[in-house]
Amino acid sequence: MSRVASVVPARQSADGGVLWEIPLPPYVTVEDVQFAVRAVVVHAPRTWSGGTVCRNDASPHPCRLHRWGRRVLTLRGLPPAAIDALVERGDPTADPPPFRPGA
Repeated sequence: MSRVASVVPARQSADGGVLWEIPLPPYVTVEDVQFAVRAVVVHAPRTWSGGTVCRNDASPHPCRLHRWGRRVLTLRGLPPAAIDALVERGDPTADPPPFRPGA
């Protein structure tokens, strides 16, 4: 039986190259959540003269790691407001609120 991999959308980099999205884990573990929190906090937006850039590497925001972190946290069940609160808090070691389905 053959498997067909889904193609993840690409984005253009500042120099015109293609940046592929970082693949999501097959299921979200506690370690994935910790990495995702670190990714969204460390790669937070920063206003610069040329627009909004990634605070860590000055690439256009949202950078690939920030997008990956948001996707992982969304898979875990965090709403966008909770993810924004983690970014605002600025602590890359913060524990996100527990996931409560239907709550």
